Amino acid sequence: MEGLPPLVDQYSHGAVHGELGLGSFEAHLATAVGAQGPAPAGTSYFDTRTGLAIRRWCPPLLGLEPHCPPVRYLARRREVGAFHAGRLLLRGAGIGTYLLETGARSELTSAAELSAAAEARAHEVVRLEPLAEQVADTSGSVDSFIGYTAEALYAAAQHATAFASGATYCEGRAPDGGEVRRAADRWLRGRRPGDRLAEPALVRHLLWSAVATGLPVQLHCPDPRPLADFLRATAGLGSDLVLLPEAPHHRRAAQLAAVHSHVYADTGPDPEEALGQAPFGKLLFSSGARGLPELYVTGARFFLRAMARVMGEWTAEGLCAASDGRRITEMVGSGTARRVYGLVPAA
Repeated sequence: MEGLPPLVDQYSHGAVHGELGLGSFEAHLATAVGAQGPAPAGTSYFDTRTGLAIRRWCPPLLGLEPHCPPVRYLARRREVGAFHAGRLLLRGAGIGTYLLETGARSELTSAAELSAAAEARAHEVVRLEPLAEQVADTSGSVDSFIGYTAEALYAAAQHATAFASGATYCEGRAPDGGEVRRAADRWLRGRRPGDRLAEPALVRHLLWSAVATGLPVQLHCPDPRPLADFLRATAGLGSDLVLLPEAPHHRRAAQLAAVHSHVYADTGPDPEEALGQAPFGKLLFSSGARGLPELYVTGARFFLRAMARVMGEWTAEGLCAASDGRRITEMVGSGTARRVYGLVPAA
């Protein structure tokens, strides 16, 4: 669709630094398609929907013809140089604003680095669990852990655009002080530096603390239904919640977004399943990209093509006008994210 503003990618992790050979590129591609380990002998992860999309849309951004062989594409990538290739890919993605999840130790680009490479705005979304894990690495007691965690969360709220959590379940009440102390004591006594947070009461404490800041909170929930009590209990507290489900649960997430005024649903790059389940102003695009800058390109292209296809069908059926289709695409692609996260429109 012509004339649309740049997309707002409301969830991603950043891109890798440095050159990538065929093996390392395929390893990142495997992660992107949800595979583990190398492809079977004689096959390649380029032979996936994502791999085909990379070959279709990324070579022209590096001066090659679409669908060129993977070896030729990667040779061109090395010829251009990783830094310059990443810039060309990110600047050709059609994304004007990135919300980048931070908090965990990572070798990927920071929000500032991504912003400079893409010539776009980038904002931090702070993941709660790594925040607590880093505090725990330097805390000598339960009291210091609880106090320093509160301070770290407050400090993060001063610069973050949103918080995020991987909680798959949360009750409809905040844990009381005694419950938090007991959970902290169990976790601190049993953990080693670098161990991930696995105490449900502490995760709940972090979630309720994040809601109290008033910032939006992203919820990475494979299936959003176990969070239903938490969604109900947080209504009216002033913090918007954004569900980031995994397939095949986008439909259910959209339904929950329709029910609760403060709840929104991520569509990922494939919005078709969610469009019929919630008001369009409750849905948001994301690429979910991690590692390969190519994944920003393919995520944006998949989304825009899907929206054009659905809006084209609805227009042909007489369900909406072409102008409505453009308006709905803009709403899901950027408008809702700007409203939820308080973002200034990209120039």
